[in-house]
Amino acid sequence: MQQPKAKKIRKELTIHGDTRIDQYFWLNQREDQEVLDYLNQENAYCKSVLKPTEPMQNDLYEEIVGRIKKDDESVPYKKNGYWYYTRYIKEGEYPIHCRRPGGKVFKNSGDEEILLDVNELAKGHSYYAIGGLSVSPNNQFLAYGVDAVSRRIYTLKVKDLRTGNLLDFNIEQTTGGATWAADNETIFYTQKEEKSLRSAKIFSYNIFNHERQLRHHEMDETFNCGVYKSKSKKYIIIASGASITSEFRYLNAHTPRAEFMVFQERIRGLEYGITHFEDKWYVLTNWDAQNFRLMKTNETKTSRDFWQEVIPHREETLIEGIELFKNHLVLEERTKGQNFLRIINQKTDEEHYIDFDSETYDCWTSINPEFDSPILRFGYTSMTTPSSVYDYDMNTRERTLLKQQKIVGGYDESSYGSKRIWVEVRDGEHVPMSMVYKKNKDGELPQNIHLLLYAYGSYGHSLDPYFSSIRLSLLDRGFVYVIAHIRGGEDLGRRWYDHGKLLHKKNTFYDFIDCGEYLIKEGYTSNQKLYAMGGSAGGLLMGAVINMRPELWHGVIAAVPFVDVLTTMLDESIPLTTGEYDEWGNPNEEDYYHYIKSYSPYDNVERKAYPNLLITTGLHDSQVQYWEPAKWIAKLRDYKTDDNIMIMDCNMETGHGGASGRFEALKETAMEYAFLLMLARIKN
Repeated sequence: MQQPKAKKIRKELTIHGDTRIDQYFWLNQREDQEVLDYLNQENAYCKSVLKPTEPMQNDLYEEIVGRIKKDDESVPYKKNGYWYYTRYIKEGEYPIHCRRPGGKVFKNSGDEEILLDVNELAKGHSYYAIGGLSVSPNNQFLAYGVDAVSRRIYTLKVKDLRTGNLLDFNIEQTTGGATWAADNETIFYTQKEEKSLRSAKIFSYNIFNHERQLRHHEMDETFNCGVYKSKSKKYIIIASGASITSEFRYLNAHTPRAEFMVFQERIRGLEYGITHFEDKWYVLTNWDAQNFRLMKTNETKTSRDFWQEVIPHREETLIEGIELFKNHLVLEERTKGQNFLRIINQKTDEEHYIDFDSETYDCWTSINPEFDSPILRFGYTSMTTPSSVYDYDMNTRERTLLKQQKIVGGYDESSYGSKRIWVEVRDGEHVPMSMVYKKNKDGELPQNIHLLLYAYGSYGHSLDPYFSSIRLSLLDRGFVYVIAHIRGGEDLGRRWYDHGKLLHKKNTFYDFIDCGEYLIKEGYTSNQKLYAMGGSAGGLLMGAVINMRPELWHGVIAAVPFVDVLTTMLDESIPLTTGEYDEWGNPNEEDYYHYIKSYSPYDNVERKAYPNLLITTGLHDSQVQYWEPAKWIAKLRDYKTDDNIMIMDCNMETGHGGASGRFEALKETAMEYAFLLMLARIKN
């Protein structure tokens, strides 16, 4: 089948005296039949190119799904007299949300009550997602959101759990969650703007008399807002934030009609988060602390003038979060690219860290709804250890494994190895990489084999080492999988993030390229066996590195890629623009315009050879609009001088996160893996 060729319509885009010519601007008309026809042509071409891999795709899909325990169940947690958990039935695509009343331990609790069977709700929908389940304080009502389009726009519903009936109203255009006041009849929720999808307004709504009131309107277009309840259940809290600035408002949950009070007014560059306990607020902030410090203040004196230091700032350690208990304080910390759980006994001032053996692991605090407990629930995984949930006694330091992800068919952890590698990049910084592989017959890491390098590198998101049963399908076929912890993430603290954004953004791309070159130089792989993958902002990374060093990669997968950075950041009417100025810069300012233009993948396509490329996107993507990858592949095809594969799969029914069902989404993964194995000439 001949590859599609998009028509060209000249569009001039001029600002700062500079004119860009965009021949494919017309593809941004989502409802235009000619656009839909073109996307369907791309899908047909992609399918034809990958047709020889269809048996492999089917085998991979069955293999990946076959490792999943079909009738699985989450670890229950107790809240307000009920045990809550989620379970799956054997052939169900979607979860069943449940609870059981009473009982000090789960096995002695009462009969199961099904809150929502999403399998039943999703019938007749090609996409269906539930968001923000929230039960009223009297345990009678359940609020939740429904997205049946995949635009991350939710319709809010409330269910009477005594009768099983929905209340007679729907609230449109929300973020999906709701927060209950103490009166059991007032909910607070966030509404999105219709076009930009910015989370801009907080409303209160009485579920009985249907009185709706606007409680906060976030007027700054670079900010988003949301609403939640403190762990103490005493306060309703509105959070407003941009990338580098925070502001919170609060009111007593027992007086939902009262006015919200500002905790600490916004100051550009001041970030903080708040946690309430007894008569104090704990404040995690970057005030004079790049890597954050912990403060506390009196319940009624909340401005910065009254904050007192609890945990000081440390240059080498980022404080990422806290969990408060009556007698203990738990800190989530990150040092030298690795995260830790630090336990402080607030009665004795004794402290310790939970010990982990691996050098490539991830740990996190889990659901801990109660203050008066010596037990911390936390999660753990490593590149070779399946995801695990523990209860940890902070007094005796004993840990109890509650559940570990089961790999159907068996999994021998000793057959796989992992390691941490540090790479000195071009400006002298040292970038960590996390590697996982299947050991050779000598129990060692194979050399000069196929290797997939993955990264993200934006928004301060740290891409921690984690286990994936899906990934075993690559490892068992001889691939090595590597995560590059490049700048733009927060893997090595806030400085790591600051040096990978705005006018330092190219460090993200240089780090990834230098990691790839290191892997070749050290004999792990070669440029004929090196593959790269990233999604969303990681898709931007893919677009940039194939422009900069196309010969380095044998194949690349760019998932929902943000590749038309300049045009998007100049269009304030669409999502992912005004709220992103602190990440990419505002191109309405000339310095940022020219810097973004110098790396934006779509603007830097040149006449040269490009690597084999698979692009994925979704027609309803609300984060990265489908037309960015559609325009990108059209331009690449027009400019490239090679015969390498270049295909795009546009899911016409989904958005940024792909399919909603737990199995359906894996068909795309099977396609991506088959693409890599085809290029590697590895047979099934």
